[in-house]
Amino acid sequence: MNTSRESVLARIRTALADVPTAEEPPLRRDYLPAHLPQDRPAMLDVLAEHLADYRAHVHRCTPAGVPAVIARLLREHGSTSVAVPADLPPDWLAAVTGVAVATDGPALTTSRLETTDTALTGCALAIAETGTVVLDAGPAQGRRILTLVPDHHICVVHADQVVASLPRALPLLDPTRPQTWISGPSATSDIELDRVEGVHGPRRLDVVLIG
Repeated sequence: MNTSRESVLARIRTALADVPTAEEPPLRRDYLPAHLPQDRPAMLDVLAEHLADYRAHVHRCTPAGVPAVIARLLREHGSTSVAVPADLPPDWLAAVTGVAVATDGPALTTSRLETTDTALTGCALAIAETGTVVLDAGPAQGRRILTLVPDHHICVVHADQVVASLPRALPLLDPTRPQTWISGPSATSDIELDRVEGVHGPRRLDVVLIG
């Protein structure tokens, strides 16, 4: 017995049976790929503003200032442990003292991550118009679980990783990779719209924006 879906599709095929292929209208994709100025400083400003709207904490600095900012954020959060990808740039932790570092790998289980205060990673790219940071388990990011279990996530974003819009971002991403799209700390609301943070991921997101 045919389902309703199959019946509808059959009627569409019948209705289009005598329409020559040449008459099929081409798909139009003449929409604007971005609505922001394409200069880098403007995109960084918009990204920082939108991340802040989503209750992320944005810290702008120069490349040389990254180690000091990371050390300060760990100290302010009271972190005694931090989980990092195996290929994390070593200078990012150069100013960190008194914090146990757990390197991502098979030995870093979910149970261990549950007792880890902070995750420190890079990202694949960031989208200015939506205030979104995208991770895809690429360089300086580690496994997806690394940033979902600890209560605190520090994410370092380089200026050249920032794109203006979603249409600019999608061609740069590999759809076969495990992606995590982050706009602020994890949050959910119940039926009465009471916001609760930290249910599905980090309760606090610090973005170190270089540039």
